[in-house]
Amino acid sequence: IPLSSGMILLTWQKIAPTALLYQISPSLNMEILIMLAILSTVLGGWGGLNQTQMRKVLAYSSIAHMGWTVIIALINPNLTILSLMIYIMTTLTLFMTLNLSSTTKIKSISNLWNKSTTMTMIVFLTLLSLGGLPPLTGFMPKWLILQELVINNNPTMAIIMALSALLNLFFYMRIIYVSSLTMFPTNNSSKHHWFFTPTKTTNMIPTLTIISSMLLPLTPILIIMT
Repeated sequence: IPLSSGMILLTWQKIAPTALLYQISPSLNMEILIMLAILSTVLGGWGGLNQTQMRKVLAYSSIAHMGWTVIIALINPNLTILSLMIYIMTTLTLFMTLNLSSTTKIKSISNLWNKSTTMTMIVFLTLLSLGGLPPLTGFMPKWLILQELVINNNPTMAIIMALSALLNLFFYMRIIYVSSLTMFPTNNSSKHHWFFTPTKTTNMIPTLTIISSMLLPLTPILIIMT
């Protein structure tokens, strides 16, 4: 499917079920939420390990992130909304950058260095933020969710969720490693491409990049709000 359609499937269509989950959160069963969260995070992390298509990687990443959104719905529903909003902002940044550079495969990202170094760095930063690597924005919801689980006497679940997040971080790091530290075989003897003026709009990408990578210092304010 086109990148724009994938962006809608992974962002906009999550709002309605998450809003429903938020409204019925007082009547949810914690054991069912734990089971769903473990299945989502493990399946999403395990399924994305062998993928070469960026759309499939982001699809499995979406499954894994929904596990983090679900696990905290009963304990702190506000963190469910916060986790979803940060995920949507980060995924929008990544999809808009990939759509602007017409990149759909990991191999294409490795060739993107020669066309736009800035776009490549944005992709790498966003992937690391999706993986929850500090000090990027994506670390914030995972940190707050793990903290809430420990406070509510669920340290075992917090450890399982933290370990499952390493699967996602691994295949994000694999993409970055393959794209930046290795070079795919190519018949083109010239490594550098001519820099053309982009014809697609890029107005939202800088703002979304800042939101998806630099909001961690605002965590104390968000803790007070939630």
